[in-house]
Amino acid sequence: MTRKINVGVVGATGYTGEALVRILADHPKARLVYVSGKEDRKTKIQEIFPYLRHQLDLECKAFSVDEAVEQCDFIFLSLPHTVSMQVAPAILKAKKKVVDISADYRLKDEKIYERFYKVKHRDAANLKHAVYGLPEINRARIRGAALVANPGCYPTGSILGLLPGIKGDLFRSETIQIDAKSGVTGAGRKADKALNFSEVNESFKAYKLFEHQHVPEINQELSRVAKREVDVVFVPHLLPINRGILSTIYVKLKKRMTTDELIGVYAKGYAKEPFVKVYENGRLPEIRHVINTNFCDIGLKVNESKNLAVIVTTIDNLGKGAAGQAVENMNIMSGFEETEGL
Repeated sequence: MTRKINVGVVGATGYTGEALVRILADHPKARLVYVSGKEDRKTKIQEIFPYLRHQLDLECKAFSVDEAVEQCDFIFLSLPHTVSMQVAPAILKAKKKVVDISADYRLKDEKIYERFYKVKHRDAANLKHAVYGLPEINRARIRGAALVANPGCYPTGSILGLLPGIKGDLFRSETIQIDAKSGVTGAGRKADKALNFSEVNESFKAYKLFEHQHVPEINQELSRVAKREVDVVFVPHLLPINRGILSTIYVKLKKRMTTDELIGVYAKGYAKEPFVKVYENGRLPEIRHVINTNFCDIGLKVNESKNLAVIVTTIDNLGKGAAGQAVENMNIMSGFEETEGL
């Protein structure tokens, strides 16, 4: 008989929460038993998202720690930044495993967290033990973790695009420039004039230059892998599409390489990774190739005369950039096949 774990999603009515519910409703080893959202009335999750009819019959109401820990073995926190750290301690105290989708447990330096998120961190004790949930670099630690900090969407595409080159000491790290473009769901389901259809449609813009909250996350993880300080230039853009991220990364090589040689390094580095696809022959990925998947697709090209590598990655910001990767982490933490349900 297949062992199933009882799972809850706190914040199930946001974009990532909805994506989690959609995946978990079909997961062969997870039983979705608890969902909460910002609801001022009693309603069911299948009434909020009608496509879930005949799959779920589950009440969605205001969050209760007591109800969540009583019903669940495993809990996803799909809450706004700065809110999760107020909720996670009680869940962890009840010996339940947690994947946090917010940034509250990603940055190990509390002062950097305070600088970018404008509040003091309230759970330093659990921050020390939280594991950064990028399986391609932390799989062994994730396996034994009680609390996993799910990576941000931009950092996922950026880090995976650079990881084999950083590991192989192939790049002049001071030259890394990341030009990243995201669909509108990356900003979350919230009332914001700047995200209205009429503001976004038929337009394209850069934003938060030199101050985006994902920069320290990218730097932290690349520096840990490189075993020296890495400080990237990161420029995010808003695309007039619903979902998906395309990151174009520019970096100088330390030695002369051909496109095929660099592709070979990446293909070898990701050969055993179930959710990373390295394109051959200088082909480049597109956002449409990864929508509604948990894949990160990578294409590379080298300008030999300039000793410059250009790396292009695509992910679904709600898939490998959020809910898909969160379920991937749950699978690892629960001893399931990493690809289960994905």
